[in-house]
Amino acid sequence: MDCRFINALLRKSVDVTPVWLMRQAGRYLPEYRKTREQAGNFMALCQNPELACEVTLQPLRRFDLDAAILFSDILTIPDAMGLGLYFSEGEGPKFERPVQTAKVIETLRVPDPHESLSYVMEAVKTIRREMPANLPLIGFSGSPWTLACYMVEGGASKTFQTIKTLIYREPELAHTLLSTLADAVTAYLLAQIEAGVQVVQIFDTWGGVLTEPAFEAFSLQYIRKIVQAMSVPTIVFTKGGGAWLEKIAATGCQGVGVDWMTDIGRARERVGDHVALQGNLDPVILFSDEKAIRAEVKRIMDEFGDHPGHVFNLGHGILPGTPPEHVSVLIDAVKTHR
Repeated sequence: MDCRFINALLRKSVDVTPVWLMRQAGRYLPEYRKTREQAGNFMALCQNPELACEVTLQPLRRFDLDAAILFSDILTIPDAMGLGLYFSEGEGPKFERPVQTAKVIETLRVPDPHESLSYVMEAVKTIRREMPANLPLIGFSGSPWTLACYMVEGGASKTFQTIKTLIYREPELAHTLLSTLADAVTAYLLAQIEAGVQVVQIFDTWGGVLTEPAFEAFSLQYIRKIVQAMSVPTIVFTKGGGAWLEKIAATGCQGVGVDWMTDIGRARERVGDHVALQGNLDPVILFSDEKAIRAEVKRIMDEFGDHPGHVFNLGHGILPGTPPEHVSVLIDAVKTHR
């Protein structure tokens, strides 16, 4: 597909810097909240291909975005493994059956994405039929390390004590779990590509909680394995991974996501012409005013400079409560930057 977003990922010349937003389909939009209420709950929304299509397309109707991202969740794979995913109000995702013993880890199997995750593939096909043909659809998955964090901890964590204890005390068992998850993520993303996505992103949300040696051993090597199996442009986003940009870029991906804690101009100097960079506005800026938003967009784009390979995005997902009109300001500021 010849489009602005993919061309930027491939470091080709583009007329205008492309922009999309992580979590662009979400709770900040009143139409999303209405559709979620119609579905009944978050997972029911994810598992309904027609409604997942609807919320995927909602931000495209409002904003001049350069890509859509599949509406789903990073925890669909462990849910398909039978861990009993549920969402507790105010506490985030939880699992009824956390993965904390050798017996459980050794009996985990890679789910067939065309069976237990068929609702995702149906959503991709539906979205692809309904969305503008000139815009690409981004598919995604959590990284093996990030999925393992939720699976072993049983949900979100502040200290990651259980999963970190596993990697230090029983590293071979941790590698067994991560290897299974790498195979699962690879199969899942390839199935999304087969169904119609043109770009994939790997969300390594918790890679930044590791030491550098542990990041290389327990996250990066598995990301590399997945990236090398992909047949479409791939973006890797490690939250808190600014210290390792060169190593992430060396996985073979086409784009590296940059969070707001990393200066994007220095990031570009560090990775050179190996990859495109995606980022990296602080999502909280969108709660300020038009003047501040435009100034921060200008600062980031000026720091990146007149070089190929910039996809404008937030440094993490858009926050609930973000005024939609401020998103319009952001996108206009990117599109009109000279």
